Amino acid sequence: MTPNAKSTTHSSRGAILLRGFTRRCPRCGSGKIFRHWTSIVDDCPRCGLHFERESGYWAGALAINFVCVFGLMLVIMGLVLAFTLPDVNVALTLGLMLPVALLGPVVWYPFSKTIWMAIDRAYLQRMDRYEQPDE
Repeated sequence: MTPNAKSTTHSSRGAILLRGFTRRCPRCGSGKIFRHWTSIVDDCPRCGLHFERESGYWAGALAINFVCVFGLMLVIMGLVLAFTLPDVNVALTLGLMLPVALLGPVVWYPFSKTIWMAIDRAYLQRMDRYEQPDE
């Protein structure tokens, strides 16, 4: 498919979400959408999908990043508490949670962007059967 060509086939929601979890374009599945770990290209090089649809679009990705990293921290805290109660080891808890708090958002950053694009495309941009995509 050439750049800026409109896609006539629709992928399933599961396929779109899988593309998001693997850092791929939600429309065509192209994997070359990042310049480097923290910088996404403006448009998909394969299908031409423009990623930032409007100002503030990445707020959803920020929320996904926060929820995932905070969720991981809660799991770690729960495991530490489960294995160390009644004498909670504060040094162990901080030693496990501090790297997650500092590195988690950076590691999860590109995934949160592609997952947000996939959720947006799979669930928020659904049209009725008479509408055509205007991408």
